[in-house]
Amino acid sequence: MKFEPLSIPDVIRITPTVVNDQRGLFMETWRAAQFAQAGIEAGFVQENQSVSRKATLRGLHYQIRRPQGKLVRVVVGKIFDVAVDLRRSSPTFGRWVASTLSAVNRAMLWVPPGFAHGFLVLSETAEMIYKCTDYYAPEHERGIRWDDPELGIDWPMVSGDAPLLSPKDQLAKQFRDAEVYE
Repeated sequence: MKFEPLSIPDVIRITPTVVNDQRGLFMETWRAAQFAQAGIEAGFVQENQSVSRKATLRGLHYQIRRPQGKLVRVVVGKIFDVAVDLRRSSPTFGRWVASTLSAVNRAMLWVPPGFAHGFLVLSETAEMIYKCTDYYAPEHERGIRWDDPELGIDWPMVSGDAPLLSPKDQLAKQFRDAEVYE
């Protein structure tokens, strides 16, 4: 596997080695020792699967207590995946990074605890699977507006249309009003 830190080095794009032959393909998506060698020592406790249609934007989500690290990969379609640093003590506090993940490029994104996470579906549908380092705790779930001007995330809007948002995401707070980590 290839581990590539992004401009916020704690967020890492991972490209697995894919073995193709006449039968199809094989790839490892998780090997604890290899991830630990790359600085990712994650004990996963939950795995989720999400299916979304084109122009759906989910996020920016995080848990203020019981923060989750996430290993995100796409098995159908294509997404623009975003992580925002919410660690006040970090030199990259309030900055964001993004990576395009797809079933074709098979890349994964490691989003460590302390970050908000969101994605925009670029294909007709997208199906993603993500492992989490802590359990979902709805009482600690928080959200930041996807279009917050202070963050300035450059979402590649599909056909220039407004994204499809959940009611919860429509009511998300501005970054300046959000609870963050120390």
